[in-house]
This record gives sequence, C-alpha cells and structure tokens, in this order.
Amino acid sequence: MPLIFTNPVFPRYMADPFVLKHDGLYYAYGTRPEGPDHKQFPVLVSPDLVTWEAVGWALGPLAGADQYWAPEVVYAEGVFYMYYSANGQGRNHQLRVATSLHPAGPFQDMGRVLIPGDPFTIDAHPFQDRDGAWYLFYARDFLTSDGDYRVGTGIVVDRLVDMVTLAGSPQVVVRPHSDWQLFEAQRALYGGVYDWHTIEGPAVRVHASRYYCFYSGGAWHHDNYGVSYVVADHPLGPFTRPDHEGPLLKSVPGRVIGPGHNSFVLGPDGRQEFIVYHAWPPDMSARLMRIDRLVWHDGQPVIEGPTWTPQTMRLPGE
Repeated sequence: MPLIFTNPVFPRYMADPFVLKHDGLYYAYGTRPEGPDHKQFPVLVSPDLVTWEAVGWALGPLAGADQYWAPEVVYAEGVFYMYYSANGQGRNHQLRVATSLHPAGPFQDMGRVLIPGDPFTIDAHPFQDRDGAWYLFYARDFLTSDGDYRVGTGIVVDRLVDMVTLAGSPQVVVRPHSDWQLFEAQRALYGGVYDWHTIEGPAVRVHASRYYCFYSGGAWHHDNYGVSYVVADHPLGPFTRPDHEGPLLKSVPGRVIGPGHNSFVLGPDGRQEFIVYHAWPPDMSARLMRIDRLVWHDGQPVIEGPTWTPQTMRLPGE
C-alpha cells in the first residue's frame, strides 16, 4: 500500500534542506537558528522520506563566525564531506568544508576557505559525474550587466581537483536575467546602488544524458521566490535556458509562499524522483521542509507541486 504524506513533512524551521540517502536511511541537513551551545545545522533521519526524527546538530561553532548557511553532504572514499558557508571572521560569507565518518556527524571544519579570493560565495553543491569526476556548483556576486544578464547573485561551476581543492577556473552556469528574479530594488552594496537580482541554490539532476541545473530565483523572504533550471551537455556547460520563462515551482497565495532552495533524492522505491525544498506557510512563521514529485515529459522537468493536500509515495515492490 502506498505511503501517504502531507506537506510540510517536518514541523520545525528547516531552510535550504539537503537530503542524502545512505545505507537505506535518509539524512536531512538545513539552515536554522543555532542550537544549544551555538551548534549549527540540524540533522534529521528518516526511513522513508516522510517520517523524520531530529538526531542532533552537525557542526560546532567557528570562532568569530555568526551566520551559517546551506549545508550539503556527500560521501566519498569513506568520508562524509559537508560543504557550507559561514559569515564573520572579518569577511562576508565564504565556502568551507567539514568532515565526519558518520552522516549524522559531528562534522569537524577543515580550517580552510575554498575560494578565499572571492568576497561572497554561498550555496555549494558538490556533484559527481558518471565518470567519477567531481564538480562544485556555487553562487557568487556579479556587478556588471552583460547582455541580458543583470547585476546580482548568479551560479558558477568549477572542477574539484580533490574534495577540498578547486581547479580555479569557474564557468558561468546562469545569472539573473528576468524580472521575477528581483531580490531588492535600489540595494546599497559594494559601494554602489543596484536593482539587485538573485539566482542561488544550485541542484543538478542528470536526465537522458543531459545536465539540468535547477536554481532558486528572487527574494527568499518574498512570494516571488521560486525554482527554475538551465540545461547542458556537460557539467561545465555551456548551459542554456528553456524556452518558457518563469519558475517551475512557485508560490500559491494563501497556501505556500516562496518555495525554493531544493535538493533531489529518489524515493523508497528507488525510482520515483522527489524534490526537497523549503517554503513559508501563509503566516510567514518559518521556512518548512517539503517534498513533491519530479516527473519528466518529453525531456522537460515538471514539478508536481507545491502541494498541501495528502499525496502518495510508492514503497519498494510497488
């Protein structure tokens, strides 16, 4: 009999949710106000992607850091690597890596910044290609309006020489290019004032040998926040935009506000694809974790959401 779920699937603040499946269990990590003793990143565990239990916090505090965002965890050669950004220590947000021998942690920061020469880097998404090569997609700021690209935060990709070293040749994946991606008009930043647009939260899915980089655009705290994608034939691009404009996953007034910053995972049957994302309820009280189905029609992704009514999930053998 199928499993029934209703969004949100976890009742407490769980922004930027990333889900890793390992040894038959699902582990979720997210951005949230800090825990006891200034610990960061709640860790949830589930046998079925629906019933979640909080099992602790992934990371202890860093000296001088005051904000931590968007953890993602991968498993490579017996080690779990958690990529995240931290703000403070005299700098804006920068990408860092922590490691653990268990997916639930605790993780130990490795004491290095991945891209020290960039003033702002967030939302690291490590991706392993079918040939075993690793890449890191991440978000950074752009202060020029090239072609139809607009000033603001966009996504680049670089090759990982090893799990903590980048090749140093980032390629543009996608930059803001549309009105719906506005973060803030007349935003004062970097000594100037800009109509700032934002694209962030990369998440790559391979379908029919093509690379789909999903992203979140707009303002995370407003109803224009949503999910769209670009597509390429190689992880380093070039990436192209679909013919349609506007997000695949977007707000439903009075029901779901600002869905975005997603990850992807297979359901318990090992075949059904799910997008895991956060969204606000109508009262804007907390960003809550949700799941919905990702399906493909003629090579195009379709997100069957956001939903707020009971949904079914296939179990193994169904």
